[in-house]
Amino acid sequence: MKFLVVGLGSMGKRRVRCLKALDENDIVGFDLRPDRCAEAKTKYGIATVSDWKKAEQLGADVWIISTPPDLHIKYGLMAAKNNIHFFTEANVTDEQTPELIALLAKKKIVGVPSCTLRYFRGPKKIKEIIKAGKIGRPLNFTYHSGQYLPDWHPWESYKDFYVSKRETGACREIVPFELVWLMDIFGNVEKLSCFKDKLSDLEADIDDVYHVLLRFGNGMLGHILVDVIARPAVRLFRVNGSEGSVEWDHGHNKVRLFEVKTGKWEDIDLGQAQVENGYIHPEEPYIEEVADFVAAIRGKNPYPYTFQDDEHVLDLLVRAEESSLRGVHL
Repeated sequence: MKFLVVGLGSMGKRRVRCLKALDENDIVGFDLRPDRCAEAKTKYGIATVSDWKKAEQLGADVWIISTPPDLHIKYGLMAAKNNIHFFTEANVTDEQTPELIALLAKKKIVGVPSCTLRYFRGPKKIKEIIKAGKIGRPLNFTYHSGQYLPDWHPWESYKDFYVSKRETGACREIVPFELVWLMDIFGNVEKLSCFKDKLSDLEADIDDVYHVLLRFGNGMLGHILVDVIARPAVRLFRVNGSEGSVEWDHGHNKVRLFEVKTGKWEDIDLGQAQVENGYIHPEEPYIEEVADFVAAIRGKNPYPYTFQDDEHVLDLLVRAEESSLRGVHL
């Protein structure tokens, strides 16, 4: 298959590496910025174009859409209309998503959004432990996911890319990014409440803190704090169950399990992972995600996350923002 990677920023370059790790070498990269095209060509030995009309005419079988979030659905619709398989990075709300979902229902192509955190070793281990009943019935959790915005892309100013814009702001993107794996483990959210605000001195018109309280359909309660002011970066999670607790510290690459029956904590090392220079997250989850997407195209097994799933998650983001604005549970 021929792949077109649409957008050669941080994530686009990562997806090129993913494809190469899977021995997919028929890859062309597109970006409007000639410097990014030159970098990708030099680093990865791929062909690149900076003219979209030329990119469309390449006859690619698959598009990997790694543009800013507000352009994902636009390119997804183009791909679907032309019967091209496609994958998008994590999304924010887009009023054209229902149109894309309806179009995909009529097509025999694979068009899917990212669900990367489901592939991270921490969430995978937590899911395994809970499914095995080791902590009994999950009752509540608290979770802090944060990273100082200027540290996201140390090689460029945060003011120069989409995370500094209100519609595609960093926190606004990460809230649903985290909900994707939490809902995979704990089920659908029935009700939520939120406080969000701009608290830091960051030079961007975005809310830099979201506090979200969640009530799941099974009665479980959860709390998420997402921010772009935490230094150093943090992902700390703890779930309490009727028979024990689980903690995940992404920074230390470790899960801890406490079982009432033993009265002891067990440290679970998540193993070594490959981290590309300049990045903080390992390559493996992204490679596994692309592998599942490619496998779905080849008819081996279905991809585990759909745009219908994504719409449900993104609806929670809208409800959270409305809750903060109105001061009510929704």
